[in-house]
Amino acid sequence: MRVLYCGDVVGRSGREAILAEIPGLRQRLRLDFVAVNGENAAGGFGITGKICEEFYAAGVDAITLGNHAWDQKETLAYIGGDPKLLRPHNYPKGTPGKGVGIFAAPRGRKVAIVHVMGRVFMDPLDDPFQTVEQELARMRLGVTVDFILVDIHGEATSEKMAMGHFVDGRASLVCGTHSHVPTADAQILPGGTAYQTDAGMCGDYNSVIGMEKGEPLARFTRKIPGGRFEPAAGPATLCGVYVETDDRTGLAIRIEPVRIGGRLKPALVEPD
Repeated sequence: MRVLYCGDVVGRSGREAILAEIPGLRQRLRLDFVAVNGENAAGGFGITGKICEEFYAAGVDAITLGNHAWDQKETLAYIGGDPKLLRPHNYPKGTPGKGVGIFAAPRGRKVAIVHVMGRVFMDPLDDPFQTVEQELARMRLGVTVDFILVDIHGEATSEKMAMGHFVDGRASLVCGTHSHVPTADAQILPGGTAYQTDAGMCGDYNSVIGMEKGEPLARFTRKIPGGRFEPAAGPATLCGVYVETDDRTGLAIRIEPVRIGGRLKPALVEPD
């Protein structure tokens, strides 16, 4: 299978990059499945149903969220009716929505996503490792599902790396989100799981993690908040991870970082 996972979409600039690039990438790379982290898509904070529908129309198959999942209050009511929109699965029992999905892919194949949030420097949610373990026990890579993506939305690189090794050989891809900076450690782990600590963001990198520079700089230098954070509006770089798997096992045979447009050095995948 050929799968693309794009990191946190930040504001209008990031949304425009997704809408402009995904249709062409699906065709050029012959993608079977596209997933996107959309938790900062609505003005930098959360997501809306309208944005979800725009992403689906552009060729996105599933959307994950994170710690900003509920910043747009409409999401509380919307998420239960959208099976393609996932919030972290280790939120407390009774939280609207779900964090695990199994999605149809071409030629009768199935893609599973298990989405959790880390706990180091984050909200004290349920144990993400135990949550992932419970879900992986319900599916078998290469037998009941053809591709398993574990999205760990977390602050600490160590926690995300630990998750990669924890599920090595049992998932197709473990990819971190949340820190909005693409890491340079795309690799296939010893057991065959593709891994990258953070996919990076889809947003304007002439910014402070996607936000206009003025307010973050003021808070760091004067320790006095002067207003709300606003997404930077310059040209976005679409950042993500491309993975190919062995159809027999569901394990990775190729992983490549993807960077298109904006300020970052391009990383363009060449199709086979």
